[in-house]
Amino acid sequence: MPADVPPALTRRQGIGSASARSLLLTVLGEFVLPADPGVPAWTSAFIEALALVDVEEKSARQALARTAADGWIVSVRHGRRAAWELTAAGSRLLSEGAARIYGFHGVTKNWDGRWLFVLVSVPETDRRRRHLLRSRLGWVGLGSPSPGLWASPYPERQDEVRQILAEAGVEGTASSFVARAAEIGDPIRMAQQAWDLSALERRYDQFQAAFDRLAPRSPQETLRSQIQLVHAWRRFPLLDPALPATLLPPGWSGRKAGALFRRRHDQWSGAAQTQWQTLVTAGAAAERTRPG
Repeated sequence: MPADVPPALTRRQGIGSASARSLLLTVLGEFVLPADPGVPAWTSAFIEALALVDVEEKSARQALARTAADGWIVSVRHGRRAAWELTAAGSRLLSEGAARIYGFHGVTKNWDGRWLFVLVSVPETDRRRRHLLRSRLGWVGLGSPSPGLWASPYPERQDEVRQILAEAGVEGTASSFVARAAEIGDPIRMAQQAWDLSALERRYDQFQAAFDRLAPRSPQETLRSQIQLVHAWRRFPLLDPALPATLLPPGWSGRKAGALFRRRHDQWSGAAQTQWQTLVTAGAAAERTRPG
């Protein structure tokens, strides 16, 4: 390959082992949510868009059916044919997700130096409760520097933590306190013990390697690249606790990855949205000409 030709991002490299349903949610959030309310998209538009990221037609149809069964989209009947639009619940779900995805920068610049610490002990044999705590506390950004101890540089999340502890049935035996770091110990080292920052940084490096030199050459490639970009980035708000900059290693790659996401998203958005609308319009035209 000539040195001046950007590398092509393979479809599986861009989306990993993403399921048809998760890719459908990416398409819904990126293209259907911003569209005019009440304007449905024909099934063919979803099938063609998902085919660009290697989702077979059968899997695409199953993903639509399962998402509808969950109440996030609804079919709009036109005779024997159907298009799809978001329900109120689906709009809320995707709006919350969009706010988290597009508003996520991975780093908090301003921090007052306070920590929230939570002490909670669950027997090793109670695997269900331990899993619940680990997943839910991790979701709100807490890390565990040592067994039974959870930490967050955001004391304002204490109400969320209290609710999680109550749901797990351990609020009565747990304790929490807010404190500032003293002179003993290294806050960065504690952060590295509480969160697997090395693994997270490797993910950011992979993201940059995949999208840094990617240059789609057609409307279809741009639509595919935008789906891949958003789908790859949407995982980071779930993985990254967005620690204050003072707790991160020097040269934290999350900053560059976040800048790359915003740059590529802005660069491709117009053409990708136009191509999606082309698929929607073509689907509508095809349905009008089909025999009833």
